[in-house]
Amino acid sequence: MVLDGLLYSPSHEWLKVEGKTAFVGISDHAQHALGSVVFIELPRVGVTIKKGDSFGAVESVKAASDMYLPVTGKILEVNSKLEVSPELLNDDPYGSWIVKIELLNDSELSSLLTSEQYKPLSEE
Repeated sequence: MVLDGLLYSPSHEWLKVEGKTAFVGISDHAQHALGSVVFIELPRVGVTIKKGDSFGAVESVKAASDMYLPVTGKILEVNSKLEVSPELLNDDPYGSWIVKIELLNDSELSSLLTSEQYKPLSEE
């Protein structure tokens, strides 16, 4: 499942942009590939992370995987519900954002994929 109205990275993160902020999560494809998520490592609030750098990790019964920030941003908030219930990423990947960021370089958004562009990647 790919939701319209979001932007996607080739590494299967999604962004919901609201003005100068964005919510970031992992796609339905990513959570399916991972399997049952059992742990998530979240970044500290206040840190700035460059486009393409790891902002945390997700561990599942199958594997551990780094998550990469698709755009440069300052971490404004983390979804602390995921620390207690990481399986929310499996249950509702698009409703369970991981971090809220302040966008620091709007031009980087143009490098992301629309839902139509992302669909073929999500079917591989």
